[in-house]
Amino acid sequence: MERKLEDIRNIGVIAHIDAGKTTVTERMLYYSGTSHKVGEVDKGTTQTDFDPEEAERGITIYSACVTFPWKNYTINLIDTPGHVDFTAEVERCLRVLDGGVVVFSAREGVEAQSETVWRQADRYKVPRVAFINKMDREGADFYSVLQEIEKRLKANPVPIQIPVGAGPPHVADAFQGVIDLIEMKMLHFGEGDEDRTVDVLDIPEEYVEKAQQWRDNLLEKLYDLSNELMELSLSEEPIPPELIRQVLRQGTLARELQPVMCGSALDGIGVQPILDAVTFYLPSPKDVPAVVGTNPAKKNQAEKREPDPKEPFCGLVFKVLPAKHGDMTWVRVYSGELKPNSRLLNPGRDVKENCAQLWHIQASKKEQVDHVGTGDIVGIIGLRHSVTGDTLCDTRSPILLESIKFPETVIGMAIEPESSADRDKLSETLAMMRRQDPTFAADENKDTGQTIISGMGELHLEVIRHRLLRDFKLNVKVHKPRVSYRETIGKTAKVTGECHRIIQGQQLFAKVTIQVEHAPNQQQPVMVITKVPPERVPYHLVEAAVEELHSRAVGGGIIGGFPLADIKITVLDAEAAEVGSTDTAFAIAAGDAFEKGLEAAVPTLLEPIMKLTITTPEDYMGDFVGDIMKRRGEIAKTENRSGDAIIEAHAPLAELFGYSSAMRSLSQGRASSSMEPLKYAAAPPELIKQFM
Repeated sequence: MERKLEDIRNIGVIAHIDAGKTTVTERMLYYSGTSHKVGEVDKGTTQTDFDPEEAERGITIYSACVTFPWKNYTINLIDTPGHVDFTAEVERCLRVLDGGVVVFSAREGVEAQSETVWRQADRYKVPRVAFINKMDREGADFYSVLQEIEKRLKANPVPIQIPVGAGPPHVADAFQGVIDLIEMKMLHFGEGDEDRTVDVLDIPEEYVEKAQQWRDNLLEKLYDLSNELMELSLSEEPIPPELIRQVLRQGTLARELQPVMCGSALDGIGVQPILDAVTFYLPSPKDVPAVVGTNPAKKNQAEKREPDPKEPFCGLVFKVLPAKHGDMTWVRVYSGELKPNSRLLNPGRDVKENCAQLWHIQASKKEQVDHVGTGDIVGIIGLRHSVTGDTLCDTRSPILLESIKFPETVIGMAIEPESSADRDKLSETLAMMRRQDPTFAADENKDTGQTIISGMGELHLEVIRHRLLRDFKLNVKVHKPRVSYRETIGKTAKVTGECHRIIQGQQLFAKVTIQVEHAPNQQQPVMVITKVPPERVPYHLVEAAVEELHSRAVGGGIIGGFPLADIKITVLDAEAAEVGSTDTAFAIAAGDAFEKGLEAAVPTLLEPIMKLTITTPEDYMGDFVGDIMKRRGEIAKTENRSGDAIIEAHAPLAELFGYSSAMRSLSQGRASSSMEPLKYAAAPPELIKQFM
């Protein structure tokens, strides 16, 4: 079936864990007629959380893609995880999606991960609409969440609906439905899973004044965007709903405002208007600016592709699902068209790839297709070299798009197979898992022979361990998690390294003078530059010294062999003899200078500091503050929200292992927390002594 570009929507559902993303997605699939039964997160029966680990834990771990029709539109939707350990899944999806539906809980409001995903969406310039979910919960407050979105996210939320009541059925003014401020009607939703009806009613009398007030507020926010709207308002003429929607769309696409709706996805209230809002306000592939990249064949000059099927093919790999019989590679198509058995270029790796089969992805199911076009999200089988973040393009028209950047791992643990027979299988499996998850690393420690796996948090590593045991039937032993420390220096030092050696009967000589300095916020962890005048020594000798400094920098520091960071090394001078000054001599002298330089510049250990957000009943706040102080943490801020205390603390990761069980005992199981990497900071001297 031929689809118009204007009628496609590529969207993601993003939010903090437990705000109700997956439930919203399930309802969308049900109301669009794609599924015939509403899946439930608690029972592990949802379409998008199909992995056994997700069903067991009741959380989303892997992003899942589903396509469904709504009215005359085709919606490609990706349901993303809300847990901070799986933030890379959100990162890669936002990189390729055109719009987002951000879900907030009416009770908890803007939570830690809500801020993270909002910032990610800002970075990728993704227009979004907001849905305040769980209006039927005790303590639900639409208006306070609205203020939080404005204050904490520095956003411009524009309500296009307000709730009628709030809270569960047994409270006085329980949540019953929503008022549409554009049409000025109340929407009442059919009760029970089978009922898909939406009744349009007159606004209850007691809500008329309030609705008018919020409609005026809505129009006021739109005056700056439309003179026509302002003129109609000044002349007190009726404003057609189509014009309001048109101006709202214009503001949303320009990311100047975010339309806000409300409801309760679990009870099926307010989900159909979200689907309408996706089609009204979020961009089609045609509304998105042309993608910009560089042309490697023309000295990396700027190149762009308009979202047009007639343009040369261009797509970005954003996910790889490994499989024994060929990886399934998820690609977002930005321009052109693609057929099976096409040859494509991966310009970043300078290799040609064969697209053997094209698949349409529907959660855990997939079906083969014979053609995909601009704006599509497709699964390709047959690619051998491409990984997440790689560009695929027409072999005759190369373009290299910006890749996807992922946060660095913060926690690691040693893993070893129970038997030597499992050793090869383990390394194959870990390589496969690395292709799937860019924030997972597995490296062999040359000193101890142990394999160290590292990831974004304890839950991340736990899920990986479970997969090894359950999916790959590998018996592995794991050891205590380890922190990913870094090493840097405390001051600037200038040193000279020398080589006076006799190797194979030849006297070698070289001198290399370097300056080692602390340089935060540079692009690479260690930068090596040379300022040796060309006439001083031959260029190839200086090059040998620079190469040696690079390889020493990769090898780690002198405290515990941890990766180096924030260091700049400048080769200031070099001295050679007429005989015996070879590349080897200069490499030895550079190595000597490197060791002396690190020693003289006061080596310093850096430890990862986490941002810890705790939500607890106010009675336990003092206990939590005391516990954080014991863990070398500091309180950044505290606030009260509907009877709960929200504590934001910054604490070293080394002190936070097993924090979830400590938190349960401090609050009798009533508190919750989330953690995300914040920064690296100098570790205390007693910690350094452990490694020296």
